[in-house]
Amino acid sequence: MTRALKGAAAGLAVCFSVTACGGDETPEPKRVMASQQCDGTLSPEAARALETVLNTKKFDDAPTGGLERTTDELVQDYPESWRRTPRHSLCRASPATGSDAVKIDFRLHREADLPGDEHAADMHAYDMGVDALSGPRMAELYVRCVSPRIDGSGDRPARIRGGLTFLRSKLPDTVPIREANLTILHSAALAVVRKLGCENDAGLTEKPVFRPKRE
Repeated sequence: MTRALKGAAAGLAVCFSVTACGGDETPEPKRVMASQQCDGTLSPEAARALETVLNTKKFDDAPTGGLERTTDELVQDYPESWRRTPRHSLCRASPATGSDAVKIDFRLHREADLPGDEHAADMHAYDMGVDALSGPRMAELYVRCVSPRIDGSGDRPARIRGGLTFLRSKLPDTVPIREANLTILHSAALAVVRKLGCENDAGLTEKPVFRPKRE
């Protein structure tokens, strides 16, 4: 065997023994725990709430990048925020087994979009942010953000609406379920406003405080 052939054979041996000729990067572990969903935006309390409402502790592998993509898109949307802007998906958390899923998205909204006293019968108002609603099938959280990333927000704060929806939900309309849904959304929203650099976390507290509004 020539010296060149011997060298090639040795190289192939190393390739197969170390990386199977696919590169030296270790495959990224799958993100299947509740705390790994929604690009890592869920607090321990929110992760437990997600397990509760979807009745699982194991999820489909979760993609990354949703937080940065969503906040970048909100910044880009601000000049057009006089109208209702598109929803930007932060994440979709799906059980490893089962047909339901939780989706969380954010968009800018008009002042006229605030729900006020007009909302579905199974949605309940909470004193959180500018406005908040929660029910067995969805939750909404509205905040105002002044951020150095959003040019002009010092004079006209960005109006941000976060939404949580189920693909299909048979959950009962109970206080624990409403608070679980709002806990998940609050955690995701807090991550979004911090990524944007909103002053005073856009009025959100470190942990959700549930004060139902009189209806």
